[in-house]
Amino acid sequence: MLFAEGSVALVTGGSRGIGRAVALDLAREGAHVIVNYANSAQDAKDAVALIEAEGGSATAVQADVTDEDAVRRMFRGVRSDHGRLDVLVTSAGITLDRYLIAMNLDQFRKPMDINVTGTFLSCREALRLMQHQRSGAIVTLSSTSGLDGGFPGQTNYVASKGAIIAFTRALSNEAAPHGVRANVVAPGFVATDMTRKVPTELRKQYESRIRLGRMGRPEEIATIVSFLASEKASYISGTVVVAHGGGLG
Repeated sequence: MLFAEGSVALVTGGSRGIGRAVALDLAREGAHVIVNYANSAQDAKDAVALIEAEGGSATAVQADVTDEDAVRRMFRGVRSDHGRLDVLVTSAGITLDRYLIAMNLDQFRKPMDINVTGTFLSCREALRLMQHQRSGAIVTLSSTSGLDGGFPGQTNYVASKGAIIAFTRALSNEAAPHGVRANVVAPGFVATDMTRKVPTELRKQYESRIRLGRMGRPEEIATIVSFLASEKASYISGTVVVAHGGGLG
């Protein structure tokens, strides 16, 4: 087990995709997991049920990560119910692809709001809890798109994922004096509902260029997150871990 008995982890966007895989893995490694969701109540319940069926411990909590009051309520609930927070994983995120010349302001703002503002609000409240403990780990989910520019039509998404990387590096500097670590995981092409929206032909072209010859699995990203969140990574902070199957050939 990577986490001691009584450890508490919160995963935003934990009901689906990579976030769900992370929630399951953290629970398998001994943490009580709070599965945050915005709208997917049934998916969150299913994730909790699966964790419990495997002998783990979890609860589902609804909160829109772009809503400051809702995020504050969620973290107050963590404090009152558990008295501590050991791990925060920010996985809530969206894509809203459109070529820049056809993109309106709302279409630019929405990924920025969910991906970046959601990360900011969650990290801020987590750090407020963790600094009093003098311990904790924050892992944010970015993307290789934030490093390599992504696909055409993704200026909004790429900007948001690049911002998460810069934000987390800066956060690690502020968090370190409080005994809190902050790292980023930047996955490449991973098989989730989000990537399944990519047109089939484009998806096949991209997949064929990955050096390992396949898309990643959410579970493969989850194990990286769990490691970074654990004491096994106690001397790692301010780092971006890239998981992209060896990159593009």
